[in-house]
Amino acid sequence: MKLTNHASIRLQQRGIPPIVVDLLLGYGSIEKAGKDAVTYYFDKASRRKISAYAGQLFRAIEGFLDYYAVVGSDGNVITVAPRVKKVKHH
Repeated sequence: MKLTNHASIRLQQRGIPPIVVDLLLGYGSIEKAGKDAVTYYFDKASRRKISAYAGQLFRAIEGFLDYYAVVGSDGNVITVAPRVKKVKHH
């Protein structure tokens, strides 16, 4: 996972553990975001997969499952933020 400088700053400012980005990219659902980017987010299915994968550790990361990551066409994570609205399906 490669982060832009902006994404690194946002992770630090928001206190988001890097494992959340790894889980988003590995288990998150994907929606198109603009012209050249995609958004990874946790839906019900991805939350179930993470719960099965993480077992008892799921409780430790459960508070971070309402976050999303925007990834550019080059594969770099552009930003990570809390979800305040539902993801628009295109």
